[in-house]
Amino acid sequence: MLSASYLCSSCVSFFFILLWLLNGCFGGDPYVFYDWTISYVTASPLGDKQQVIGINGQFPGPILNVTTNWNVVVNVKNDLDEPLLLTWNGVQHRKNSWQDGVLGTNCPIPAGWNWTYQFQVKDQIGSFFYFPSLDFQRAAGGYGGIIINNRDVIPLPFAVPDGDITIFISDWYTKSHKKLRKDVENGVDLGVPDGILINGLGPYRYDAAIVPDGIPYQLINVEPGKTYRLRVHNVGISTSLNFRIQNHNLLLVETEGSYTVQQNYTNMDIHVGQSFSFLVTTDQNASSDYYIVASPRFFNSSEWNKVTGVAILHYSNSLGPASGPLPDPPNAYDTYFSMNQARSIRWNVSAGAARPNPQGSFKYGQITVTDVYVILNRPAELIEGKWRTTLNGISYLPPSTPLMLAQQFNIPGAYKLDFPYKLMNRAPKVDTSLINGTYKGFMEIIFQNNDTTVQSYHMDGYAFFVVGMDFGVWTENSRGTYNKWDGVARSTTQVFPGAWTAILVYLDNAGIWNLRAENLDTWYLGQEVYVNVINPEIDKSATLLPDNAIYCGLLSSLQKDQAQRINFSGAPSVVDASITVLLAFVIALFSYLMS
Repeated sequence: MLSASYLCSSCVSFFFILLWLLNGCFGGDPYVFYDWTISYVTASPLGDKQQVIGINGQFPGPILNVTTNWNVVVNVKNDLDEPLLLTWNGVQHRKNSWQDGVLGTNCPIPAGWNWTYQFQVKDQIGSFFYFPSLDFQRAAGGYGGIIINNRDVIPLPFAVPDGDITIFISDWYTKSHKKLRKDVENGVDLGVPDGILINGLGPYRYDAAIVPDGIPYQLINVEPGKTYRLRVHNVGISTSLNFRIQNHNLLLVETEGSYTVQQNYTNMDIHVGQSFSFLVTTDQNASSDYYIVASPRFFNSSEWNKVTGVAILHYSNSLGPASGPLPDPPNAYDTYFSMNQARSIRWNVSAGAARPNPQGSFKYGQITVTDVYVILNRPAELIEGKWRTTLNGISYLPPSTPLMLAQQFNIPGAYKLDFPYKLMNRAPKVDTSLINGTYKGFMEIIFQNNDTTVQSYHMDGYAFFVVGMDFGVWTENSRGTYNKWDGVARSTTQVFPGAWTAILVYLDNAGIWNLRAENLDTWYLGQEVYVNVINPEIDKSATLLPDNAIYCGLLSSLQKDQAQRINFSGAPSVVDASITVLLAFVIALFSYLMS
C-alpha cells in the first residue's frame, strides 16, 4: 500500500506536470475551424422567391467571431455553377496576401471544388465583413460579418455592451447577378434598386401604399435600460445609405478596426463597403416599437423615395407596433452635410486596440511621404469597343495567371510596374499595370472623383489614414487642410462627386494588394489596381506559397487532381484536439503515479 507522504508527493508532482502541459498545449494563438458550403438557396427578400447565394443554407452568411491574433481556417466548398473567391474586407493578412481572395492573388475555386483559407487576424480588432469577390456575385449575397474581439488584457474604451448585434444594409435587385453584370457590360445603368434590405430582409410595412403585404422583415429584440453594440455594414452594390433608429442616438465607437472619438449621431451615412460600430442605449419609454431605417442618399425622385429599408427595434415591454412617419433623413442632395459628417469622425488616439499602447502612438503626421499618387476616375466609356471604367486612364485587365503566382514563378510579361502617378495625356487603355510600392515607404493617395455618384475605395492589406476631403480639384495647397493628428485609420473611404479624398498609408505589409472601387458596377468594369510591395530582405516570417494553391493560366499544368487538395472538413478546433490528447495523457500519467 502507498504511503500518504508518497501520495502527497506524487500529487504535487502531477499538479506541476499538468500546469506545464497546459501551458505547452495552449500557449500559442488558438485556431478556429469553419466548414462552409456556398450554394444557391431560395429566399424571398422582397416577397417573391428568387435565387440568392447562401452559406450553409444561410442568407446572410454566418458571423466569423474571433479574437486578436487567432488563426482562422475556413474550408469552402463551391456549390455554385461558376468559379468563386471569398475576400475578407478589412482583414490585413499580414505578410500573407495568398489568402486575400481576389483575382490578383488567387486562382478561382472552380465549381464543385473546395479550398481552404488559412490566415491569422494579426494585430487587429473591429468590425469587418467577407463577400464573394468575382463576377458581381456580391449582388446575390454570399456575405457575412467578421468580428475581431479585443484580447482580455486590453480593455474596451467603453463599458462592455449588454449585447452585440450585426446589421447588413444593402441595395437589392430582383434581377440575378448574372443579368446585372450583363447589363453593366452593355452600358446599361443599374437604375433604381428594387429595394433596400436589412439583414437580407425587406421593409416593414410602414406605409401600406408603398410596401406590399407579406414581405418578411427584420425584428431586433432588446431589453429596456440596456446598451447594445450595433455593427452596421453596407454590403450593397452601389448605393450610399443613411442609417438611423427612431428616437435613439447612435454613439459611434469604432469603424473598420479603429476606435473612434465617441460622438452621438442621429443618423450616419454609410457608403458602399463601409463598416461602423455604434452603441445604442434602450432608454425610451417603449410606448411602441421603433423604426430602424436605411434609405438611399443623393437621389430625389419618386421612385428612389419608395426604396427604403425598414426593420423594427422591439423592446420586451413594448406597448404596440411602430407607427407614424419614418424618422427624417438628411436633405437628399446635401453632400456638404455628408462630407462634414465624415470629417467629424476622429481617431481615438488614447485608446488601446490590438496592442496595449494607444492607437495614437503611431504619429502618422510626422512621417515623410515617399510617393504621391493622384488617382482620377471617370464614368464608364467605350474602350476597344467595350464599356470600361478607368483609374488614371487605365482599365485593369486581370491576367490569366494571378499576380502572386506570376511573381512566385518569375513569369515574364504578366504585369507592368508602371501605373502612372497622375492622369496622363493619352487615350484610355486596358492594361495590367501595377503601382510599384516602396516597402516601409509612406504613400499619399488622392482620389479625385470625376463621376456623378459617390464612389468608395478600399485597400486590402492595410488600414490607411483619411486625412482630408473637399469639393473641387485637389492641388498641393490642399495639404494645408490635412488632419495630421487624429484622422481615422480605416480600409474604405468615400469620395464625393466633384470632390477629392486624401489618404496616407504606411507600406509595411509585403505582398500584392488590391486597391479597388467597392461599387460593383465600376469595379467590375476595371476600376482597380494592385500595389506591389516587396521586402528587399529575406523575411523568414513571411507566408510561403500555400501547399493547397490552385494553379491556373500559364501554370495550369501544375494543378493536381481535386482529390489531392487539402481538406480540413470536419476537423475539430485545435483547442478541442489538444484537450483530447491531453486528457488521455493525464489519465495514463495519473494511473502510473497511483499504481
